[in-house]
Amino acid sequence: MSATPQPYHRRRRTTRLLAAAAGVATAGALVAALPAAAGESAKKPGHQRPGRYQDVQLLSFNDLHGNLEPPSGSSGRVTEIQEDGSTRTVDAGGVEYLATHLRQARKGNPYSVTAAGGDMVGASPLISGLFHDEPTIEALNKLDLDVTSVGNHEFDEGAKELGRLQRGGCHPTDGCYVEGRKFKGADFPYLAANVLDEKTRKPVLKPYWVWKKNGVKIGFIGVTLEDTPGVVSAEGVKGLKFKDEVETIDKYAKELEKQGVKSVVALVHEGGLPASQAYNYDCDAPGGGDGISGPVVDIAKNVTPKVDALVTGHTHAAYACTVDDPSGKPRTVTSAASFGRLYTDTTLTYDRWTGDIARTAVASANHVVTRDVDRAPDMTGLITRWNALAAPIGNKPIGYISGDISNAGTESPVGDLIADAQLAYGKELDPETDLALMNPGGIRAPLTYAAKGTEGDGVVTYAEGFTVQPFANTVNLQDYTGAQLVQVLKEQVTGVNEASPKVLQVSSGLTYTLDLTKSGADRVVTGSIRLNGAAIDPAATYRVASNSFLAGGGDGFTTLGQGTNDLVGDDDLAALEKYLLANSSAANPLAPPAANRITIVR
Repeated sequence: MSATPQPYHRRRRTTRLLAAAAGVATAGALVAALPAAAGESAKKPGHQRPGRYQDVQLLSFNDLHGNLEPPSGSSGRVTEIQEDGSTRTVDAGGVEYLATHLRQARKGNPYSVTAAGGDMVGASPLISGLFHDEPTIEALNKLDLDVTSVGNHEFDEGAKELGRLQRGGCHPTDGCYVEGRKFKGADFPYLAANVLDEKTRKPVLKPYWVWKKNGVKIGFIGVTLEDTPGVVSAEGVKGLKFKDEVETIDKYAKELEKQGVKSVVALVHEGGLPASQAYNYDCDAPGGGDGISGPVVDIAKNVTPKVDALVTGHTHAAYACTVDDPSGKPRTVTSAASFGRLYTDTTLTYDRWTGDIARTAVASANHVVTRDVDRAPDMTGLITRWNALAAPIGNKPIGYISGDISNAGTESPVGDLIADAQLAYGKELDPETDLALMNPGGIRAPLTYAAKGTEGDGVVTYAEGFTVQPFANTVNLQDYTGAQLVQVLKEQVTGVNEASPKVLQVSSGLTYTLDLTKSGADRVVTGSIRLNGAAIDPAATYRVASNSFLAGGGDGFTTLGQGTNDLVGDDDLAALEKYLLANSSAANPLAPPAANRITIVR
């Protein structure tokens, strides 16, 4: 039975919808240094035996998040360093172009494998998210993806739904989206080595996979960040146990070695941060490269030397760096930003004599998925087909804006807009609502003024709103003391958020100073916190609106999980839609918020 989307509203869900070259010697140089018998093929009439060294092309990307169409605004651009040291931005992304670039890259490379670092789905635009990401799985099949790790967003709808994306079958409540057409699932394996079923203590999906061709064998181990429960709704990870990344990778590297697989790539959905946002920044440059920082560095430093390269993700950053393994030997660590804007091309030189990768011959670089190439016709057809199904919902106007509303910056204009919308909705539910807080990770894109398709300039469609807020959280109201509210603001820069602050977006009326020259909780200047001009009273009670993820203590905001007098409202996108319709029109579009509620000292 076919299930068509109903117009003008989303299904309610309790879960969220969710360059560096490393080598100093080339393979050719290594072969040239060997005796002729070692580097040359042994020839027989009508037969040529492979030589000792075989270059294997590893193409990789990460954090696609269902972005089948070219992402808009800053989400669809990358920064590029020019020869003179200046920078420029390049429009990038879209699976029609990604497919073309990958197919071109594979030409002339008979030994080529394509892998991904997780978050292929989840937090997806309407064209994918409305259909539980079936369109993205179909696109990845057409991209000839060989293998991917899971990411935290693969669990937005729970392990059971992830299993359906792997194995196929129509959605348990929506059914099949096209009459007589059953979703077949992923042609590639999802790897979840460190995600265990709490009851069986076994991985919920395969822990590893081995790529083989003409005697060449490379194992892939896939893990997601151990802290996935801290960034996914409780319902999404119910019944699951997430294990340490290093211990898990080491365990399965040993298992692969026992099976005769000595070349190993770890697909790790955890990431780092380079010193520059430019995709082609040389983080290993002598005297000028600063490497990367962040959680993946400790993983890379401690994972067994049996692993030859790490493909990473999660931070949406771009880098192709080396980090020394525990034996002191450089090892390639890569990430291709996000949303299909880049792909990484890594050469792994396989030694047929040892069955291992010749690490000194590994070279890796990121490449832009530019939009100046021909679009892949099969991807164009896929997008057209799914857009036709989504159009009755996606094309509905929900508001009007006078300019781009950016999601960039510590405090973003679109973050302020969402917080204001939730405050207004909260006051409808309870006039005593005082303020609203929004987590930055729940904001997936800007609202752009420029026309898209047939819409007029400044028109905000439901599809665009869905792209900004795709998680289907509810807007919840809870009571907190003033002391708790101050503690919430401090949790932005302490605990799990100390190294990489998560600055909450705040509704109009709440102001304070964030001094980033200080450390720890001192970065929040307590005496500066004001609500409608008045200092926060530690003993007073404040009614706060937030999404259900934050209200449950997500993103390290444990104090938000301690609220009282709960009231659960409607979908968060419905709140944004209602606010835009009430506060904008074609004649009087909404101006972008000034983003001046938080004073940042740097």
